[in-house]
Amino acid sequence: MKSIIYVGMDVHTTNYTLSCYTVENDMSFATIQVEPDYKNILKYLENIKKNYDGPCEFLCGYEAGCLGFTLYENLKRHNVSCIILAPTSMPVYKKTEIKTDKRDAMKIAKCLAYNTYTAVHIPTKEDSDVKEYIRMRDAHKIALKKVKQQILAFCTRHGFRFSEGKNYWTQKHLKWLRGLNLDGLLREILDEYLATYTHTTDKLERFDKRIAELAAGETYAKKVQILSCMIGIRTHTALALLVETGDFHRFKKAEQYASFLGLVPGEHSSSDNQRRLGITKAGNSHLRRLLIEAAQCYNRGKVGYKSKALKARQYGNSPEIIAYADKANERLRRKFYRMVLKSNKKHNVAVTAVARELSCFIWGMMTEQTA
Repeated sequence: MKSIIYVGMDVHTTNYTLSCYTVENDMSFATIQVEPDYKNILKYLENIKKNYDGPCEFLCGYEAGCLGFTLYENLKRHNVSCIILAPTSMPVYKKTEIKTDKRDAMKIAKCLAYNTYTAVHIPTKEDSDVKEYIRMRDAHKIALKKVKQQILAFCTRHGFRFSEGKNYWTQKHLKWLRGLNLDGLLREILDEYLATYTHTTDKLERFDKRIAELAAGETYAKKVQILSCMIGIRTHTALALLVETGDFHRFKKAEQYASFLGLVPGEHSSSDNQRRLGITKAGNSHLRRLLIEAAQCYNRGKVGYKSKALKARQYGNSPEIIAYADKANERLRRKFYRMVLKSNKKHNVAVTAVARELSCFIWGMMTEQTA
């Protein structure tokens, strides 16, 4: 009978720390540090196999981090069983404990042995590629926001105030910026800012068109159409939900999906003392931000009102899907107004609560539990 050797790997861009553990002996051994190359892990496993007393097989694991899925894929190609562990399921060090790479590797090996972890979902190559594209687009969106802030701050510092309209970044506002009476180097600075703004805006338009093309592909088209029935969810957000989540059925309950997004409230209670905390933020931060943005759309419009844009997005879906989406939209709008107007909750608290419930409705929609 083969023994199972659990190999914990504490991986960094500069080195890998490896440690073996067996349940039979209840001990860690062969803890070493190697250069950050998967080939060194293969050599390490081969040496352990040669020197181990009896037949054995390996189960490797490392904590999800900056290396992504590259190491996992390289080991898998060489028929090495590997698991990526979710950081939120790993043991937390106490303040009095010593933390080193070797201790981390040993802890990961024990987590593998006693199954005290949650495995990270491994996306398909198509999902992974689309996810990277969407995140690249969102990084440019953040850069555009930064440039806008810099332009407005520049104008404020030099005593220019836009009074020809209420909204910024309209054609009138841009014309006003280009027509400001500036001399010498200041004119050059503002022109450079505006050139960056125009260039980034053009790139974002191109990226959004490409995302629309990806969403219209055979893999995602139907699901994107279904998710777009919800207020605040359009092509970009719907596609991001699909590729970042992967298989919605891996979550047994809607609450588990909300927890995956870090939208559930924390708690620190002891005995009769109960202490409620804010949301855990322990999960997919990218999706959490997108759902918070989507939830902002529920703070305007009458309960039950459907805009022309929403009706257009719902067109072509089954009556069951549309009815489920309408039920969710009405409930979430009513929830927001009740929390803010009746219970006097802060705006951000109400938006976060709506985002949490929105994630539950999304889970129900994608797992076909719309009854």
